[in-house]
Amino acid sequence: MSECGGGFWALLGTLLALLSVPGTLELLMLTVGGMLPLRPVPSSPISPAQGRGRLRLAIVVPAHNEADGIAACIQSLLACDAGGGSFTVVVVADNCEDDTAARAEAAGAQVLVRHDPERRGKGYALDFAFRQLLAGPFDAFMVVDADTRVEANLLLEAQRLFQNGADAVQSRYCVDNAGDSLRTRLMNVAFLSFNVLRPRGREFWGLSVGLFGNGFGLSRATLEAVPYDAASVAEDLEYHIRLVQSGRRVRFMDNTTVWSAMPSGANASRKQRARWEGGRFRMIAEQTPILLRGIRGGCWRQLEPLLELWLLPLSFHVLLLLLALLPPFAPSRIYASSGLILLGLHVLAAIRVGGGGWRDLGAVAAAPFYIFWKLTLFKALLHGARKDAAWVRTDRESPPHEHR
Repeated sequence: MSECGGGFWALLGTLLALLSVPGTLELLMLTVGGMLPLRPVPSSPISPAQGRGRLRLAIVVPAHNEADGIAACIQSLLACDAGGGSFTVVVVADNCEDDTAARAEAAGAQVLVRHDPERRGKGYALDFAFRQLLAGPFDAFMVVDADTRVEANLLLEAQRLFQNGADAVQSRYCVDNAGDSLRTRLMNVAFLSFNVLRPRGREFWGLSVGLFGNGFGLSRATLEAVPYDAASVAEDLEYHIRLVQSGRRVRFMDNTTVWSAMPSGANASRKQRARWEGGRFRMIAEQTPILLRGIRGGCWRQLEPLLELWLLPLSFHVLLLLLALLPPFAPSRIYASSGLILLGLHVLAAIRVGGGGWRDLGAVAAAPFYIFWKLTLFKALLHGARKDAAWVRTDRESPPHEHR
């Protein structure tokens, strides 16, 4: 190989490796932290007899054309143990074209109806609800999607953390129908990584764990200080960055879970992934300069959200590492090989701490086909990254409560 050719391959290999270095560092930190035991949260020193221990929670359920499954979600929430506190289930029937509102009210929820064809999206629905509910007596607010069932201790865990001064909380968020298809099994592995192992790692290192859009909660003080006016498709990611910028932290509720059914059909899955990941790519473009300015200004707490943004979905991170393997340049190949090994360990750790089993391990063998499928979504991802991308209900093959 000539000296000129060697220099070209060295430059190309280095550039390709650098694209994935921030994500690899983030993955290493979160994998190590996620496998280590978390420090238990102490019980609140405030007794219920002193009054302040009895928190009043509002559980907000944003719903767009969810008539078929809204009653099952409400029943799951009403079965929760509130301990010494109280709670109210509030459904936001947002731009619905079906009888979501009537079915929610019949199931025992308070209903807020919103009609605004020009401002469509989950962020708008939540902001609409929070602004009204802040006028009431509530101490904190939980958000649960309309296609969700929850663990009975969800509110107990939320109350425990809020009583200890938490600004915000996030539960585990897992797939309810992992056994429906190979695609849902792979999504379950991804959820165990993104929604269990990584927030455990952030909690271990004392970082804000993030918001996943489902099973999260905000204190009254947090909402009053940082209004929920995030309106992008990735509104939970956008709002979490604002929380970190304001000096607030989301705590992880590792002992409780919410579950949602994921689409098993190719068409519905394509739409959902395009919406989620397109919105994430838009946040990378919009928030990277803002976070970099904050870091340069000495606000180091913004570094981890930046690294989290740069850690792409696992399939795209694999592609970056595979590209770094191609140039005949030893350092980039050594790095890429190490990065792929780390990613494999990360997946195994996610299955371990997330309570997965051998079926999840078997599904990982099909990951190359899943990665190829993700490449076919590129055009749809660009559409999902648009600022005006709408909140569209994902078609589901069956009601979520059937997958228990």
